[in-house]
Amino acid sequence: MNEPASAIAPAPPHPRPDRPSRGAGAPEPAEPIRVLRGGGVAVVVDVADDGLPQVLHWGRDLGELAPGDLAGLRLARARPVSPSALDEPWPLTLLPGEHDGWEGRPGFAAHRAGRTEHPRWAVTEVRTEPARLHVRAAADGLALDTDLSLDDAGVLRLAHELTNTAAEPLALTGLETVLPVGDRVGEVLDFTGRWTRERAPQRRPLAQGSHVRETRRGRTGHDAPFVLALGTPGFSADAGELWAVHLAWSGDAVYRHDALPEARPLVGVGPLLRAGEIELAPGESFRTPTGVFVWSDAGTDGIGARLHRSLRSRPAHPRGPRPVVLNTWEAVYFQHDLARLAALADTAASIGVERFVLDDGWFRGRRDDSAGLGDWTVDAEVWPEGLHPIADRVRSLGMQFGLWFEPEMVNPDSDLARAHPDWMLQPLDAGIRPWRGQYVLNVAHPAAFEYLRTAISVIVDEYGLDYIKWDQNRDLIEAVHEGRANVHRHTEAVYRLLDRLRADRPSLEIESCASGGARVDLGVLERTDRVWASDTNDPIERLAIQRWTELLLPLELIGSHVGPEVAHTTHRAASLDFRIATALFGSAGIEWDITACTPGELDRLREGIAAYRRLRGLLHSGALTHPDTGDDGATATAVISEDRSRAVVRLARHATANRALAPMLRIPGLDPTGRYRVAPVAELQVPRGLDDTPPPWLAEGLLLPGAVLTEVGVQPPLLAPGEALVLELTREPRG
Repeated sequence: MNEPASAIAPAPPHPRPDRPSRGAGAPEPAEPIRVLRGGGVAVVVDVADDGLPQVLHWGRDLGELAPGDLAGLRLARARPVSPSALDEPWPLTLLPGEHDGWEGRPGFAAHRAGRTEHPRWAVTEVRTEPARLHVRAAADGLALDTDLSLDDAGVLRLAHELTNTAAEPLALTGLETVLPVGDRVGEVLDFTGRWTRERAPQRRPLAQGSHVRETRRGRTGHDAPFVLALGTPGFSADAGELWAVHLAWSGDAVYRHDALPEARPLVGVGPLLRAGEIELAPGESFRTPTGVFVWSDAGTDGIGARLHRSLRSRPAHPRGPRPVVLNTWEAVYFQHDLARLAALADTAASIGVERFVLDDGWFRGRRDDSAGLGDWTVDAEVWPEGLHPIADRVRSLGMQFGLWFEPEMVNPDSDLARAHPDWMLQPLDAGIRPWRGQYVLNVAHPAAFEYLRTAISVIVDEYGLDYIKWDQNRDLIEAVHEGRANVHRHTEAVYRLLDRLRADRPSLEIESCASGGARVDLGVLERTDRVWASDTNDPIERLAIQRWTELLLPLELIGSHVGPEVAHTTHRAASLDFRIATALFGSAGIEWDITACTPGELDRLREGIAAYRRLRGLLHSGALTHPDTGDDGATATAVISEDRSRAVVRLARHATANRALAPMLRIPGLDPTGRYRVAPVAELQVPRGLDDTPPPWLAEGLLLPGAVLTEVGVQPPLLAPGEALVLELTREPRG
């Protein structure tokens, strides 16, 4: 993925608009239309010297197109002059604006000393590579570099870089990546949420006009739009066409779609730039975060499949088995004690845990959440020998050792706040409202940046940390430095800090957490190895949260833990079997005081961990789908191996059924000519269900062709709310 460059950076020289030239890249044909192909998707771009490029098609691959076909496509796309409108046809470009004739939300907005900019762009350079296109354009006092790349999964990444080539500063207030979508769209999907209820879908008919979702929380947010999709009416998990977009960015954001009477619908994203936040001096540049655009004709699961394939193709994508984690937070909270934590580690190792993460409470003055943030040294009162005793104990048991940090936050009651009040992004004397008793450190401040880099590195090196849980527990309100809004620079500085730590210690893994799931985006995941999807371990809540997190992320990137019987966040009780079945579909772990478990509970946990360790190679590489259960009270999740020889399917009930006979469970995506052995996962308990007698096949399993399992399915038991059935399918050898 393209990483966002520094918001303000020195700029390369750009040709003037009155002297167009071609770049030194691949030889360019006379035909100005370029076609990007990948993963069954095509993006057809009309690049002309007069004005910015236009996208003629984004969707299904159109096959090989001769120059005459491309010219014909352009002609077919040529717009007429609408009634009571501009006198000449006008273009819908990659950066639509008023000069083009566009009367929706502009893709670019800026001014110089209050004088509005309406640039007259001209293309000055075009470079093409297979599935990549770079276009450079210029206008009076401005230069624009646009990069498009389409990968083998059919995911398109788009970013702009704007340079001020004039002699006076430019105040930038908007720069967004947008694409036109098919005229067939009729419904809109995006997301909202709150703490412990992240990524709640909201769906509505497409309405006329320019519609904008802004996030002003200084981080991605619990209520982030997450993925914005425009689809054909009635689209579902496995059917319908969708055009979707996600912003790979962890700061303030804009998600927008436009449906004007005179134009094709648009979908787009960009950073939300507050007044005065970005001012470009002569020669300085600003690069947008990457807009990640995805088309699918196979419903929302088709969007997810493309994104998962794309992410798994990254060079830095986690390749090794995702370890079973024990996180100490809901086991001990702030009550750190070597004997208690050593017993927790012993128990964890005995049931198969592979990574032990010591959460909040280990650093100086941290007995509750009112003090200590910012002072990243080990508390000598609690840990007189440092963390070596617990780290050594954990490693002697064969587990990795990890530690919790919240580097971006400061408590007023800390040595850091007392010594360096000028490092605060929210000055302590400004009357800004606290959040969890904490304020924000300005990571963009060079001295604060170096302090964090050094302090974290010292701890990582002294204890040989394998893992960091990087938390961020508040929204950024009045995030101003020296009178200027500073969210964008702060976010980029956090990225640079993560990049620096990873570059210095390539084996270090990092988890992104922000009050749970408030920083789940592809920007932070360029520099971390998984996300904490939510602070709730209630499995009922987790089913919905994880189901929609899976629209963007494959299971190996989604942290999911077995919590206590009664959930800390909802006070709802759930069986251990249900908690295990929920955590299985993710990067699994435990967050519970398992030293208080009964021998029977430990046996269940041991069996659940054994199932995860045996199946994680499939769960973290296979194709993820969500079969239609025909039942609003139940959800199904299936993972099918790339060669379709194996599958794991979970049917989970979160509410009572409206029928006494459960609908058949159909499993799409199997090899129709293969024969599959279907049986409950051996290590897990089969739920009792509500039937007087369970379906007869559950006892011994059954053997059926893939076509039958897809079209007819199997009869599941009528599960009670809070029960889950996990099935394993194995294709019989041929012949």
